[in-house]
Amino acid sequence: MNLRPDIPAAIASDEWLKIDGEAEVHRIVSALRDQLRGVRKRGLVLGLSGGIDSSVSVALAVRAVGAKNVLALFMPENDSDPESLVLGREVADHFGVEAVVEDIGPTLQAMGCYERRDAFIRELFPKYGPDWRSKVVIASSLEGEGYNISSLVVQDPDGKLTKRRMSPSAYLGIVAATNMKQRTRKQIEYYHADRLNYAVLGTPNRLEYDQGFFVKNGDGAADVKPIAHLYKTQVYELAEYLGVPEKIRSRPPTTDTYSLEQTQEEFYFSLPYDRMDICLYGLNHGVPASEVAVACGLTAEQVDRVWADIAAKRKATRYLHLAPLLAAPVEEIAD
Repeated sequence: MNLRPDIPAAIASDEWLKIDGEAEVHRIVSALRDQLRGVRKRGLVLGLSGGIDSSVSVALAVRAVGAKNVLALFMPENDSDPESLVLGREVADHFGVEAVVEDIGPTLQAMGCYERRDAFIRELFPKYGPDWRSKVVIASSLEGEGYNISSLVVQDPDGKLTKRRMSPSAYLGIVAATNMKQRTRKQIEYYHADRLNYAVLGTPNRLEYDQGFFVKNGDGAADVKPIAHLYKTQVYELAEYLGVPEKIRSRPPTTDTYSLEQTQEEFYFSLPYDRMDICLYGLNHGVPASEVAVACGLTAEQVDRVWADIAAKRKATRYLHLAPLLAAPVEEIAD
């Protein structure tokens, strides 16, 4: 989708992702108001992580329904970076919205989230225990053809980092246990949405939505997703236009899911968001790989590899976007 239909794709690369902030905010706010009327909800609730996407979403929600009709939720757990809560509070205060802390750590502990995850980690590192830390990382799509290989990085109590390739069963087990975090947060969001007659606002940007960087029935569940059409670069543009605090705008995107600090490109995208945006824009608008390569400082061959990785992710995660599949249609229920 070209957000600037007056400008063709074959323009200078530094203009590819430019948007008119005022016009885009007006469009999103108008859409949110129409959508809330359609579902008969009087406000919006969302998880506020202190990251750029949720911060921009709070600002848009306030523009749409007013600060008094927006509820922000902080949902830390045992592995969360304490800075996320600090920054989240700053955003909530800045935009004047009510905010509630819901510590989901005890719930996850009771469900066995950490215990289940650690059991799979110990298949690779038998000594792994409470004083250790870990994260999942993926090989860069620029390094060669074929499947991306996931590895586990652990830090022992002495601070030593070790990286090992995971078996498919260990990877799936660790991710399955970790996904409990996103699904538990979504339960809390819908609890507050139900009691207030609010809609749940999801915060994925275009990179995440397009390539399935979300958990089905977890952070992928929402009633409205107002920035899913925006490239990450454009989210940063809107952040500046909307007055999101500079501290948030200068913070690198993180997953804040694993106990070790982890960037999104380490875990999923394999490129920083600004270069991923250019590659995705080029693919979506038919820009030749050679032009995309110049724009993002890669070779044409590397761009082709990134495009292949995008296609593979789209195919593998298509089911995340699907509604429950029925054996036969129920004609009385409209799509």
